[in-house]
Amino acid sequence: MNWYLEEKEEKEEKKQKLGGFTMADEEKKDAVEQPLETPEENVVNAIPEGKADTGKRIVAYIIDAVITTIIGLIPIVGQLIGAAYWALRDGLKIDFMDQRSLGKKIMKLRPVTLEGNKLEIVDSVKRNWMFAIIPLSILIPILGWFIILPLACIFVIVEIILTLTDKEGRRFGDKMAKTKVIEVEE
Repeated sequence: MNWYLEEKEEKEEKKQKLGGFTMADEEKKDAVEQPLETPEENVVNAIPEGKADTGKRIVAYIIDAVITTIIGLIPIVGQLIGAAYWALRDGLKIDFMDQRSLGKKIMKLRPVTLEGNKLEIVDSVKRNWMFAIIPLSILIPILGWFIILPLACIFVIVEIILTLTDKEGRRFGDKMAKTKVIEVEE
């Protein structure tokens, strides 16, 4: 029992030295006062301004569509892989993709948060879920082919219209995920 009293006294002495704060309180205070830091590899050089070239975005979309169509030729597994690619493509930390789709990489475009950071997986899913519905709908007989697929195609058309008409080129998925597409040099 003696060790407990000694330990308690030591804590009280430290607390008095810190002006009534315990060490844990002091560490919490320091943590609150310091701004959050974004990992260096996740930062794009500047806060995004302007609108990415719509023609480049359309070509990037076509490249991604061709990739998923070819993959989708593999029965069942192809549709699942294609849907996963559409949903995750802008947040995958794969070196050759650099947290953007292959189409965007080829066209020198990058989706970024409104603060200018590269997208994470969650951002990518929020931004692209509607495109993942199309390959998945093919797996659902009747309902998928005649109801979900046409609705998903209409939604994609709405996304294209928003990309063309929004002053920053932000479509519904961009607004949901708080992202936009910018042009980059690499």
